[in-house]
Amino acid sequence: MSSALYRTRITHLRRAPVHHYFEHRSYSWFVDIDALPRLPRWLRPFAEFDARDHLWDAPDDTLRGRVEAFLASKGVDVPGGRITALMHARVLGYVFNPLSLYWCHDRNGMLRYVIAEVHNTYGGRHAYLLPPTTDRPAMVDKKLYVSPFNDVDGHYLVRAPQPDEELNVSISLHREGQPAFVATMRGTRRPAGIRQIVALQILAPVAPLMNAMSIRVQGILLYLRRVPVVPRRSEDRE
Repeated sequence: MSSALYRTRITHLRRAPVHHYFEHRSYSWFVDIDALPRLPRWLRPFAEFDARDHLWDAPDDTLRGRVEAFLASKGVDVPGGRITALMHARVLGYVFNPLSLYWCHDRNGMLRYVIAEVHNTYGGRHAYLLPPTTDRPAMVDKKLYVSPFNDVDGHYLVRAPQPDEELNVSISLHREGQPAFVATMRGTRRPAGIRQIVALQILAPVAPLMNAMSIRVQGILLYLRRVPVVPRRSEDRE
C-alpha cells in the first residue's frame, strides 16, 4: 500500500450548554505502519514519524510493537496482519494528534479491530478499542479529560471506516441520550508525492501546531461566553 495524504476539513459542534461551531482545514497521513514514508533529507523536517508519539512503550518499541502491545493489554488476539493508520507526522519537531486511528487486519486481510487514540492539549492520551463495524457506530465510554468544558462522563459514538478515496470520520459525545458534542473529519485522498507534501506546507503550514492553537482559541471563546469550566481531577492528569 502506498502512503497517502488527506486534505481535511475538521468540524466541531457543541450543543450544550451553548451552541458553538467551528471548522478548520488541515491534512493527515494515511500509512502502512510497517512501511512509513522515506522522504528526501531536505523534506524530512516536515514529515517525521516517531513511535513515541503514539500509544505507550512496548518491548519492541516500534509503532507496530506499540499497537500489538495495546491489543494484548486488552486481552484480544493480536491479528498479525497489515496495520494502517491515519495520523499527523511531526512538522519542524512538533506533533499533536487529537485523534489517530489504526485499522488492524489479520493475515488474510480481514479487518479485525480499530483503535481510536485520543490526545488532549495537556499531554494526556487514551486509546479505545473498537469493533470493525461498518453499518453502525461503535459505542465506548468516555475515559479521558479532553476539554475544560466537558466532564469525563457520557459515551462516544464513533464512525471510523477505513478511508479510500474519501475520508469520513465522526465522533459524537452523548449524555442522557442526547449528543452534546459532535466532531467530524472529512477529506479527499491525494498521493503522498513531494509536490503534494510541499504544497500542503503552504496551504496548512505547521499543521499540528495550528490544530492545537485552534483548539485553544476556541477554548478562550467558550470561556468568554461563560461556559462553566470543569476542573481536571487528579486521576485525569496523565
